[in-house]
Amino acid sequence: MVNFELHRRGCLLCNDSNVKHTSTGIGIDVGTGSVRACLSNYSGKIIKYSSHPLTTWSEYGTYFMQSTENIWNSVVLCIKDVVDGVSVDKIKGIGFDATCSLAVVDANHDPVTVCPFGNKERNVILWMDHRAVGEAEHINSMKHEVLDYVGGKMSPEMEMPKLLWLKKNVQQSWEKIGKIFDLPDFLTWKATGDDSRSLCSLVCKWGFLCRNKGDCNWSASFLKEIGLSELLDNDCYKIGSRVLAPGHPVGMGLTESVANEVGLIPGTPVATSIIDAHAGVLGMIGCNGAQENMFEKRLGIVCGTSSCHMCLSTGPKFIKGVWGPYFGAIIDDYWLNEAGQSATGKLIDHIIESHPAYETLNEKIPKREIYAYLEDLLEKTAVNVGCSLEKLVKDLHVYPDFHGNRSPLADPDMKGMIIGLTLAKDELDLAKLYLATLQGLAYGTRHIIESLISGGYNITEIVMCGGLVKSKLFVQTNADAIQVPVLLPEENESVLLGSAILARVAAGHSESLTAAIMKMSCSASSITPNVVTKRFHDAKYDVFRSMLDLQRHCSVVMSKE
Repeated sequence: MVNFELHRRGCLLCNDSNVKHTSTGIGIDVGTGSVRACLSNYSGKIIKYSSHPLTTWSEYGTYFMQSTENIWNSVVLCIKDVVDGVSVDKIKGIGFDATCSLAVVDANHDPVTVCPFGNKERNVILWMDHRAVGEAEHINSMKHEVLDYVGGKMSPEMEMPKLLWLKKNVQQSWEKIGKIFDLPDFLTWKATGDDSRSLCSLVCKWGFLCRNKGDCNWSASFLKEIGLSELLDNDCYKIGSRVLAPGHPVGMGLTESVANEVGLIPGTPVATSIIDAHAGVLGMIGCNGAQENMFEKRLGIVCGTSSCHMCLSTGPKFIKGVWGPYFGAIIDDYWLNEAGQSATGKLIDHIIESHPAYETLNEKIPKREIYAYLEDLLEKTAVNVGCSLEKLVKDLHVYPDFHGNRSPLADPDMKGMIIGLTLAKDELDLAKLYLATLQGLAYGTRHIIESLISGGYNITEIVMCGGLVKSKLFVQTNADAIQVPVLLPEENESVLLGSAILARVAAGHSESLTAAIMKMSCSASSITPNVVTKRFHDAKYDVFRSMLDLQRHCSVVMSKE
């Protein structure tokens, strides 16, 4: 029987006058390529920061794997960095977020490989791994009620298709499994020894059914129908039977051994975790002093390797091709709808690095400066030819689903497309392809927003964070293509701030996540759309939709051969 706790521990210090300005919390973000940590005060100011890279193994272009040992070692290093020289008695809580990746251990808590070739340390199936496309199709053919809460289809990026793949393809590992975690839950378990699970991870990625606050459970009929009934054994021991709301204190806090390892006090409160993109929403949804009545009008986009598009509502909205509605996944009593693009930053890097001009370009400037170099080249070219920058690529079109379409088509078989290629292979040709890719990604977001609006949302602002917002051209292209203002929080580490907000709540310094958001959110700058470009982007968006239709037509034609 699932024990679901949405309530929080009694708040001893909820009167802000009792919260000392020197009190701090640690936010930890485990992303795709690195672990990052921050020390934040309870006004939302990040004081210290650390980052350590992660190792990822890739096979066949669809298998992506990591190691919990590598991840945890990087977490330890980051925590040590941010607490160095700090009075640890002032650190009142820790919050974790991570990618929605699948972590597997045996009964002795040792790694169990998820790789068909062995390699014990590879015990994490990364979120972007698409090995389970066939298993997702099988699950979707069941038409179970659970699918109503994921936009009608489970993605191969979700955990049940991956577990079904493991059972079918790596039987030796399947028989060894002792516990299975979403990566955010693995981190809180590792830190506290308590194997409770986060409502955020379970409803968003595991098919945990939550119709409302009082009706949340694992669906026995669903697990039996898809062929994973053994996960129900021993009160769902392997996948978790105690489910907590994000920010709820986990167990008794840091274990003595972990506290000694990282240099903190045993028992330091640890918050129930959250998925990394969802932490970004926590960190930015309240920017510019937004009150709760503004939450439903804001689309939060966390854009990095991939992009997640998230909207909150006070009631459930069932939207085809958009994940959710998820009850309580981010904030108590709010429903979440989640859309996304499976490759954004990764697609831009792929476009750049696969171009003939990249090798020479990379020899003369650091990789981290290539975006800015290309954008400067585009600006100069637009001036020289006497046209606005966006029109440099009026005959070059990119359809960006190189890694499938997460939303709103929910079709992992979609592919990328480019119209307008020539024999040119110089830097300017690369710059134009870069710009057309940014536009294609923006049109993908416009397509998502149209679906959200048709489902009942009234979006008046986009709030954006992540690595891609460092590109002014990326941000302005989104504002222009969608004709909606884009807000950029001044605290650019919104994901880390979201985890620090969790830490504040777990420590008892705020009675709710909403209250903590109001206290720790920052101001934001507003990027307004250029109305002069509207006609141009409307025309290119028509081409974008035509490319989508053409690809589907081609698939139908060739399916007959």
